[in-house]
Amino acid sequence: MARKKAAVDFEQSLAELQTLVERLENGELSLEDSLTAFEQGIRLTRDCQGALAQAEQKVQILLERDGELAQEPFDVEQPE
Repeated sequence: MARKKAAVDFEQSLAELQTLVERLENGELSLEDSLTAFEQGIRLTRDCQGALAQAEQKVQILLERDGELAQEPFDVEQPE
């Protein structure tokens, strides 16, 4: 279930990021609202990058086992 939740979180973060970008590109936000949206976008971007890095690391672990698929635990660094 944790994998599904992580995928949903990534998809949700990506959708929120796309919405923020559209709002910023629209140009109708005040300066203060634009800065708030930008800050939120940076957080979402970091969350998405972290999720992608974890997925990439897991794929590498699965593929680097002498041609056999074997899963090993790996350290997950939390973004600051």
